[in-house]
Amino acid sequence: MTSVYDSERLAAGYAFDRPPVHRHLLASASLPARPAVRALDIGCGAGVSTAALIPLAEHVVGLEPIPAMLAHRHTVAPTARFALGAAERLPFAAASFDLVAAAGSLDYTDLPAALAEVARVLTPDGLFLVYDFAKGRHSPTNDALAAWYQSFEHHFPSSPGRRPRLPLTGTGLHLLNHTDVEIPLPMTLDDYLRYVLSEVSVHSAIARGAGTLDDIRAWCRSTLTEVFGDEELVVLFPGYVTTLVPS
Repeated sequence: MTSVYDSERLAAGYAFDRPPVHRHLLASASLPARPAVRALDIGCGAGVSTAALIPLAEHVVGLEPIPAMLAHRHTVAPTARFALGAAERLPFAAASFDLVAAAGSLDYTDLPAALAEVARVLTPDGLFLVYDFAKGRHSPTNDALAAWYQSFEHHFPSSPGRRPRLPLTGTGLHLLNHTDVEIPLPMTLDDYLRYVLSEVSVHSAIARGAGTLDDIRAWCRSTLTEVFGDEELVVLFPGYVTTLVPS
């Protein structure tokens, strides 16, 4: 079955139009002061999450199962290396990485198999960061954004998100800590427009013939103008970081 992410348009949107939330989430994790030697980003998508790991490790590798998503990898994370592969069969030797991260990618895996593979490639004192963020639906200074997003999701419904339950028994990993965070990001109308147009729900609407990209962009811009006007808004992105370590 073809994945919805096998798309040049989504690859570009994820590379250039998504909010810079990853680095803020990683900053909330409890990490050693000394950078990791080797870090692995599982399910790296367009490479934005991989780029966020670069300040945290001497060598960074992004792993992605869908080739189309890697089209802009050298622009997004020019100093990282990338490989094609699945989380359930990591193409790396045992104890290869002292930092592994997965940014919202575990939902798409056979979770017990993926966690066992992470335990295999982690060094004995390594860390595994599982993190993700929800959609930017709210502003602390403007209630109109929440109403707008409700209308947007009515027009372009998305699959319900879920935080993966981590079945740790028998995986060789155990929970170190968990942190819920909320990232406030100032965004202009154009910033927010690019973000919402990069959503999978918009891509799916176009694919099923519910509208063209130009039609959807025009509707979003005209209705968002009433929310943003000529000002920046602070948009809240709720997220979490879970830290696991080898048992």
